Amino acid sequence: MEQGSYNPYVTAQTQFDHVADIIGLDSSARELLRQPSREFHFTIPVKMDDGTTKVFNGYRIQHNDARGPAKGGIRFHPNETVDTIRALSMWMTWKCAVVDIPLGGGKGGIICDPHNLSKGEQERLCRGYVRQLAKNFGPNNDVPAPDVMSTGQHMLWMMDEYEAIQGGHYPGAITGKPVGMGGSLGRTEATGYGVIYTLREALKTLNIDIANTSASLQGFGNVAEYAARLYTSMGGKIVAISCWDQYDKKAYTFRNLNGLDIEQMVSIKDNFGTIDKEKARAMGCELLDGEAWIEQDVDILLPCALENQITPKTFAKISDKVRVLCEGANGPTTPDCDELIKARDIYLVPDFLCNAGGVTCSYFEQVQCNMNYFWDKKEVLEKLDYKMTTAFHAVHNLAQEKSLYMREAAYVIAINRVAEAVKLRGWI
Repeated sequence: MEQGSYNPYVTAQTQFDHVADIIGLDSSARELLRQPSREFHFTIPVKMDDGTTKVFNGYRIQHNDARGPAKGGIRFHPNETVDTIRALSMWMTWKCAVVDIPLGGGKGGIICDPHNLSKGEQERLCRGYVRQLAKNFGPNNDVPAPDVMSTGQHMLWMMDEYEAIQGGHYPGAITGKPVGMGGSLGRTEATGYGVIYTLREALKTLNIDIANTSASLQGFGNVAEYAARLYTSMGGKIVAISCWDQYDKKAYTFRNLNGLDIEQMVSIKDNFGTIDKEKARAMGCELLDGEAWIEQDVDILLPCALENQITPKTFAKISDKVRVLCEGANGPTTPDCDELIKARDIYLVPDFLCNAGGVTCSYFEQVQCNMNYFWDKKEVLEKLDYKMTTAFHAVHNLAQEKSLYMREAAYVIAINRVAEAVKLRGWI
């Protein structure tokens, strides 16, 4: 999975600058919104099981909170960078704004590999992270959530530490918690389902029956799994899935031109999204190179893994049959590909609209925690569908009305909403 030399923060700023030019954003608003408002960089000493102390680097970046408390996940990753966190915090601001929920953008990270840490070491790491940040996050200023390689259990340890420090119950301080401990039903499915809700609406605008479509998917973690489940339940056929193999330290693409059985594929993957190669072969899968997912002769591409996967080099491999690109990941497409996508007339559902289902459901969790009343899954998913569908059509209609690219239209709506909040507050 190619990361290349692209810097995600430069990508985020380039996208922002382009749309700031389109809407004629004034210089003060531009300067304020193209960079984070606050950054926290800190060390976390953790007593390891062998008695030694290891020091981890942690980050929390708050891009903008004019529309409400900052919101965003905490990544655990050995290759995490501060610029990735800056970019993700910025995209979170636009994501919350485009679906019109009263939250801002934030993001966090710890440079670590949880695969190599015991359960006790992970707990001590989580609690140490909170001790460094307890004065700077909480239900009224910044609400973390899980992200890459972090889980509901990690969030619960963090909430427990936060409550111990604050001396009270604050279930709305962190989202993505286990159900029964302040978590929301439907949160597990939310991001992946949101991807497919927007895909469903995109196909309607193109007069394409979803039951007659095929797709290729990058990633098989939580987002990709539930996107695949919902897409195939609507009649779509997934012919290829690319995912990272944590044992071989490389990606593979699993392909079956007759369509992959998603339930079977889920049954042979581990908690980190690695598919068992031998079992997959026994199920009739071909095993291809990790980047082969993008070359498949399908109607829809669903990048649901990492940033910077669709570059001019990889775009050249995309089949002429592809009609829709649905960005389930954050920043999967580099800015120099947008003109190529336009030229090929591929319908784009941009990342911070496409994958906003997760933060929308996190907002629902926060609301439920704060009022101490929880909805059933059907109600959560109905509200999610309504929010995602409404946001999609607002972006699509603006794109049609102003002859804008879908990414541009989504940014126009989001940036205008945040800039208006900043001005109304008198910050500029």
